[in-house]
Amino acid sequence: MSNVYFGAARQGSLSAGETLPCKLDLILDRLRLRDRVQGETVAPKMHLGGNVGYSTIHPVFVRRVVKAVRDGGGAPFVCDTSHGCQSAAERGYTAETLGCPIYPTGGLDEKHFSIHRREFLNIREWRVGGAIQEASFLVDLAHVKGHPSCGFGGAFKNLALGAMMGPTRSAMHDTNQFERYWFPERCPDGETRRRIVESCPLGALVPDRDKPDGLHLHYEPCNQCGRCLRVAPEGALFIRRENFWAFQEACAIATHTVLSTFQPGKSVFINIANQITPVCDCFGFTGMSILPDIGVFGSDDIVAVDTATLDCIAPHMVFADGLPLEMEAQPDAGHPFQVIHGPYKDPYKVCEYGESLGLGSRRYELVDVMPARRPGRAGAAYIPAAQP
Repeated sequence: MSNVYFGAARQGSLSAGETLPCKLDLILDRLRLRDRVQGETVAPKMHLGGNVGYSTIHPVFVRRVVKAVRDGGGAPFVCDTSHGCQSAAERGYTAETLGCPIYPTGGLDEKHFSIHRREFLNIREWRVGGAIQEASFLVDLAHVKGHPSCGFGGAFKNLALGAMMGPTRSAMHDTNQFERYWFPERCPDGETRRRIVESCPLGALVPDRDKPDGLHLHYEPCNQCGRCLRVAPEGALFIRRENFWAFQEACAIATHTVLSTFQPGKSVFINIANQITPVCDCFGFTGMSILPDIGVFGSDDIVAVDTATLDCIAPHMVFADGLPLEMEAQPDAGHPFQVIHGPYKDPYKVCEYGESLGLGSRRYELVDVMPARRPGRAGAAYIPAAQP
């Protein structure tokens, strides 16, 4: 059983010391980060977002991680994809604000990588960014949010996609398409195909651009509502769990590949669950929050930290008013991330696959580093007006 250290978003009093950045400090202490990084080249891997997104991890949090590394004698550099790094300053991420350089994981043109060969469905090789492999210690610093391919983005997703090069990221998304789901011989009528396409309110089904009698399913917007299946002839179209889960398994394999480049004990995992939006930060914008702020999680076990994060989110109701109007909630789908992305996008699957690969345990003990308590007597919490 692994320890997952937790700092709740809720405060007991109006005190800076009870806010999330200070609780992050306590988590870093529990993880003994300063003691572990002396002489190490440390890569805090994070998602720097894109375009006008502002719900990625605030520089205040990143700087505290960087400072802890420097205090411990480590040499930190923040890293992400080349696209995120090139526009990072537009969202407040600079060497001055973070306290260390920002480097693209695969160089400016993503040509700096190493190849790891392993077959999975349509994937034959996994290209890991060279900067990741040059680091000797990893801080997986992830922003928690929804994700249209797998329901949830946390510590696994931050490494699985952000540490891989573009061709691998693309191939991972194509794993959904590996198992056939459309059988044109069972639906030869063009009018019926048109009605199948029009039955999807989310635009997930479209005519195949390469095959006149084909249909293509975009898995990201699909919430498995089943309207298309009520129109399609029997056996012509399948909406299978396995197609959705393939991306989750690919994420677990990619993460296993990345972590295999670090020695045991040379990685920590931090999830920051605030400003939880419906989709990935790579969309390049910030929508309304769809869940309350939960807090900060930290562990040496990536499986445990993502599992604990999901468990703490599970009891909460989705803010229906926070969903874009083009999305459709399914209240009985299960976990809140399944409510917004569909029952087959089970956010726990990546944790299951990760555990099966030996990356950690889904059994954990949640250790609250500062439980919120109601003060016995409220103090003077407000700043008095300036005297003339």
